[in-house]
Amino acid sequence: MSNENKDTFRQDALNYHKYPEPGKVAIVPTTSMATQRDLALAYSPGVAAPCEEIEKDPLTAYDYTSKGNLVAVITEGTAVLGLGDIGALAAKPVMEGKSVLFKKFANIDSVDVEVDMNTQLDRESCTREEYIEKFCDIVASLEPTYGGINLEDIKAPECFEIERRLKERMNIPVFHDDQHGTAIIVTAAFKNWIDYSGRDVSKIKLVASGAGASALSCLRLLKKAGLKAENIIVCDRNGVVYKGRNEGMDPQKEEFAIETDHRTIAEAMQGADVFLGLSGPRAVNKEMIASMGKKPLIMTLANPTPEIMPEEVMEVRNDAVICTGRSDYPNQVNNVLCFPFLFRGALDVGATAINEEMKMACVDAIASLARKQVLAEVANVYSGENLEFGPEYLIPKPFDPRLIVDLPLAVAKAAMDSGVATRPITDFEGYEHKLQQFFIRSQLVMRPIYQRAKTAPKRVVYCEAEEEHVLSAIQTVIDEGIAHPILIGREKVVTSRIKRMGLPMELGKDFELVDPESDPRYREYWEEYHAIMQRQGITPAVARMKVRTNTTIIGALMVRRGDADTMICGAVGRYQKHTKNVIDIIGLKPGVETPAAMNGLLVSSGTYFFCDTQINPNPSVSQLTEMTMLAVEEVKRFGIKPKVALLSHSNFGSMDCESANKMRAAYQDIRLRDPSLEIDGEMSADAALFEKTRALLCPNSTLEGAANLFIMPNIEAANISYHMVRGFTDSVSIGPLLLGTARPVHVVTPSVSTRGLINITAVATVGAQVHAEEAEQIKKVSDKKINAK
Repeated sequence: MSNENKDTFRQDALNYHKYPEPGKVAIVPTTSMATQRDLALAYSPGVAAPCEEIEKDPLTAYDYTSKGNLVAVITEGTAVLGLGDIGALAAKPVMEGKSVLFKKFANIDSVDVEVDMNTQLDRESCTREEYIEKFCDIVASLEPTYGGINLEDIKAPECFEIERRLKERMNIPVFHDDQHGTAIIVTAAFKNWIDYSGRDVSKIKLVASGAGASALSCLRLLKKAGLKAENIIVCDRNGVVYKGRNEGMDPQKEEFAIETDHRTIAEAMQGADVFLGLSGPRAVNKEMIASMGKKPLIMTLANPTPEIMPEEVMEVRNDAVICTGRSDYPNQVNNVLCFPFLFRGALDVGATAINEEMKMACVDAIASLARKQVLAEVANVYSGENLEFGPEYLIPKPFDPRLIVDLPLAVAKAAMDSGVATRPITDFEGYEHKLQQFFIRSQLVMRPIYQRAKTAPKRVVYCEAEEEHVLSAIQTVIDEGIAHPILIGREKVVTSRIKRMGLPMELGKDFELVDPESDPRYREYWEEYHAIMQRQGITPAVARMKVRTNTTIIGALMVRRGDADTMICGAVGRYQKHTKNVIDIIGLKPGVETPAAMNGLLVSSGTYFFCDTQINPNPSVSQLTEMTMLAVEEVKRFGIKPKVALLSHSNFGSMDCESANKMRAAYQDIRLRDPSLEIDGEMSADAALFEKTRALLCPNSTLEGAANLFIMPNIEAANISYHMVRGFTDSVSIGPLLLGTARPVHVVTPSVSTRGLINITAVATVGAQVHAEEAEQIKKVSDKKINAK
């Protein structure tokens, strides 16, 4: 990233934390307080009742307060990310971010707690023992408030002793994620590598670069998985940790000191089977990797620059299995795979600790998930990657929805079996269903789309690139590596606005520009447009004029001719005009007669899709069937299982009118097309959203839970309901998504936000990736037939 880009990114980060409200977290009440009676129940005198119950039985605090779903993220700011000892207050943005991850991934409420130790004692004159004891006193005093403690960014070696003492003193889970989160993922990858390679774990020789909290915790858990202590060589900045060494030693390192003649990491690496890097960039080189044993496991986890780059490893050892801490390589070791779900299981059984049994249960659950058949929804999101258990898939993907189910279940059972659960689960089937429902409600739906888009960015045309909110979105697209932007607009206007807005993107380096007034392909474009439209009243003169002035037509021609992979238009002008131009030039998929538009909304209760919001005023039965099938395929790309409701004012035949009848008929047609699809109708909106309401109307409904894809009887119902829900909620919009076109193209509306444009870019890029894969598959089949002849 250039210095200019870094400056822009820094300002974007500051704005992100400042607007619309300072910070990343807020408190939201879970009960109503709309009347005087509500106030009396919530506070005085009603609040006395739960207080008295808790006084009699402390465990009832989990029934009457938020304690059972509340985790404190606690630091004193001595080892914050790559920033070091920056103090408690400066660490607050990081702790808020960790709290958000708890909420987003596992629906755990979390509060950041920054302890300023400078106000508690004189850090320069106090002893290490006094410092540790004072910090532990402060944290232990918070036990009545929280259901769990996540220690964060505390420097070694103090972190080891702090965690040990707090675990002894407190009767709630205490977990230092910097140590154990990485250790759990590393051990899961190690176990799967052992299984895949058929190795004898007792004979595996491992070399570790780094002797900090994370590295030593990894080694302890690896020993639990069968690795022999005598086969582990630890190296730090002073070389090999061996028995008798005095320089830079502490009790934690002494635990791993062994009798050896090796004094350098280069010597230790010779013949090693596993390299575990948790140190810093360039800690090892190609020669060291080349000296390792056959088919080694290389875990090079320093981030963002690892101890050795995977490309360098493969230059000398193409038999190596590689794990990194980065998302742009296979086998990412990412703590988010672990800590939210570990706490979820621990909290749900009222665990008094997170013990070794629970950590190993988490290890086994992660390892097992990687060996399972990948869900179709996950495969769709990560299409193009090898997601079959093996060298490039030892660790599951962070957005696999089974993580929120498999890991808490395993942890909860381990807590119960090991005797630390105070509220054992009796109905595991019901608990599993509850966990499954959280993923359905989660707003993480766009993240896997972004991740897949980044794997193979496509050329995306922006037809209204002179608009400032479009340029702002394009800058983010460039920064995040989602796509290769092609801007349509007058060069003087585009470049002057980029300069005025202070955007660092550069013409020719970060984006391509198509100037309608001077593009050298102008003649080719208007001639092709005329050839397409000459029987629809378009003369050569009109074709020349339109290709010179209509940016949507230019963009569509670029996609048609292969000069771009996908396009986004509609930020200015009427949706219907843009759509007509796109369909005229791009056309529809084979077998599709009518396009449709679908909008998505990410709200607190889940992700919902509405169809058709823009195109078909009063769709027929066949059009309803077709748009439903198109919408179902699009929803699957988000890793979401479609649950379809055909909406009406009628419920399962209660009304006899044209709109209800056509929705009933469409239901029958769709069931014939895809008997496995979870769909029902016709039904009212409340029946679609609330299973209890639906059960009263139709006990044998083929739809379970809340619907997430709403097929509307006409455009008024779809458009009005979508915009009303969007206006009433704090939501993020997706779309409109144009369905049924021969190439992946999208038409937005003038109200689209910058974030909406970024979202639609990611969706368009993934659509272009899928189109390219399908085209390649068709070509292979065709070539095979030709060769057969």
